[in-house]
Amino acid sequence: MEEPLCCCEYVDRKGERNHLVACFCDCEDLDEGCERWLTCKSLPPGTLERIADTIADRVRVPWFTGAVKINISLVPPLLLLPVFLHVAALHFLLALVILTCLPMVVLWYYYLTHRRKERTLFFLSLGLFSLGYMYYVFLQEVVPRGHVGYSQVVVLTCGLILMLAALSRAKTDPGYLPSATSNDKSSCQVMDLPSKKVTGSSNGLHGVTTSGATSGRAVNGETKGYSRLSAEEPEGIKKDWCTKCQLVRPARAGHCRLCGRCVRRLDHHCVWINSCVGEQNHQAFILALSFFMLTSLYGIVLTLDTVCRGRTPFVALFYCPGAYSDYSSALSFTCVWYCAIVTAGMGYILLIQLLNISYNVTEREARLALRDNTGRRLLGGLVIDTGQYNRGFLCNWGHFLSLGSPPPQRSAEDIV
Repeated sequence: MEEPLCCCEYVDRKGERNHLVACFCDCEDLDEGCERWLTCKSLPPGTLERIADTIADRVRVPWFTGAVKINISLVPPLLLLPVFLHVAALHFLLALVILTCLPMVVLWYYYLTHRRKERTLFFLSLGLFSLGYMYYVFLQEVVPRGHVGYSQVVVLTCGLILMLAALSRAKTDPGYLPSATSNDKSSCQVMDLPSKKVTGSSNGLHGVTTSGATSGRAVNGETKGYSRLSAEEPEGIKKDWCTKCQLVRPARAGHCRLCGRCVRRLDHHCVWINSCVGEQNHQAFILALSFFMLTSLYGIVLTLDTVCRGRTPFVALFYCPGAYSDYSSALSFTCVWYCAIVTAGMGYILLIQLLNISYNVTEREARLALRDNTGRRLLGGLVIDTGQYNRGFLCNWGHFLSLGSPPPQRSAEDIV
């Protein structure tokens, strides 16, 4: 019988027992890379990836049942954000350079991970830690000045709690369709049935039914029963067939390359919540963005009113002569500008989401419409109207507010 792991031991990716003390030892790829770098030789293909995998496997913390692996993408925001903000508070020019470069680095990392189709916790960690650190600076540097009342702190705290609650709800199941791995047995049984027919509907929703089996219930007009597709199926059904998940997708569903799953009414994969936005969590996603905008703007106004007395928030944001008179004011003013940049970015995302909801179009559908040249650019290109599901402003919002709710039950008399 194998001995249990001590708090500093772990089983590495090769299946070997290892110790945290030896985490800097026995890395052949790193040794070879350093040697080639010193001798000005090029690295063999895949060396950097293997070094990164080894480092990610060895970043662990001691625990009772063995050292626990930490996702390395969580670490940079926790270390770099406070350092950058404190350095930016030293001088106005430093703040200008850092607050200009920081969004550019974040965007570069986003496009890098998006191109590689990688999931990362970096953006979720950055967002949550930014919220926590801004709240900490507000309590430590702004509130003690005596210009912020107790009720204002309570309102700001409640807004933060509501935003986190909506974020937690947004990170739940976005409406994943059952994958082939969970339905292999039932799918094979359906394929073996002697008779099978394909049903369609006028609104573009398709399902596969078999004799003695139903296609499943419908939610918001979309079928929830799915089965495998054979080579004899019509072309109209094949276009909704997902080769990755091995199922027939209902209308407006899509496959997420990052999650590797199909999602009902897929809007997009949001890196800030590290999850897809679909039928089940789209409302919570909008709520989280709205609470963030309101809370952030309120915190910015309170801080500017404290640091730059006698000026309106908009004027104080661009002209506050006494902001760098002491380090506390400089740090608060720097955090205000950091919050303003983040709020502007999230405000743009919220604006696009509200416009898309008003026209009943998802980001995925807008992207496909641009690719196929089948959509109309409206409002200066902010929204792409496909015209397929647009039923008017009120009906579109009514449809959005009913997402995820069970279909209305119809009585036998209504059916007859």
